[in-house]
Amino acid sequence: MTAKPDWNVEGRDWPNREASQFVEAGGLRWHVQVMGEGPVLVFLHGTGAATHSWRTLAPILAQSFTIIAPDLPGHGFTETPRHGVGFALPQVALSVEALLRALDAHPHALIGHSAGAAIAVRMALDGAAPAAGIVGVNAALLPFPGPLGPWAPMLARTLFYNPFSLSMFAHRASRPGAIADLMRSTGSSLDEGGLDLYARLFRSKGHLEATVALMSHWDLYGLKKGLPRLRAPLALIVGDKDRAVPPDSAYDVQLLVKHASIARAPGLGHLAHEEDAETIAGLILGALQQAA
Repeated sequence: MTAKPDWNVEGRDWPNREASQFVEAGGLRWHVQVMGEGPVLVFLHGTGAATHSWRTLAPILAQSFTIIAPDLPGHGFTETPRHGVGFALPQVALSVEALLRALDAHPHALIGHSAGAAIAVRMALDGAAPAAGIVGVNAALLPFPGPLGPWAPMLARTLFYNPFSLSMFAHRASRPGAIADLMRSTGSSLDEGGLDLYARLFRSKGHLEATVALMSHWDLYGLKKGLPRLRAPLALIVGDKDRAVPPDSAYDVQLLVKHASIARAPGLGHLAHEEDAETIAGLILGALQQAA
């Protein structure tokens, strides 16, 4: 198990590698991919992922937009914050804003998958309102449902402070078929190339620690309270087969946000943008046109 993914090893043939650069911002060394020309779309991946999550979608939208896609703090090839508080939702949002300032980028829209959508909403609530709003793909904006919901961050925190548990997870992730089973549990099926990229990351203790740290410091109750104050248009793209974020939760969000719309993506799971990038690209373009 590696301490952190190595750009020359795990990143040796990283998707869209030619668009990659490393940027110092907000006290972190970021791995970020920049491609295309036109209005800026900022892509924010979900917990446990990295820029590879946009490997097919980003080039499609780069035909009309400038795409900026970072690895979130501690994820992929971006440096890990020195203090755990750096993983709290407001701090992650501030860190992303610092990166955008370093790149002199002014977002036309924020595109977030799962937890990435929560970061986008937090940024907008804190003043970084994009002109064309936010598009959330299977957006995780509400507390986890069910009786274990309130305990989820505490369970993640317990795992975070137990290195043995992380080592066991990394060991199990190296077994044949383990990553495919994990992805299927979210309602998605990925090709061998996509599974290999996740496997590389999940073999890294540093990446796993960041994944769990993000979950353990997540306050979706606070975000929910702020949703009625969101003024930016919010478009929710929902995969009907998503098993990680209940599809119907989008309608609960719509009740809280004045300018919220919902588009269904039939037959797709939590990683809808990786399963069918063409369909998700079309839905994103439609949402941006509607916002304009």
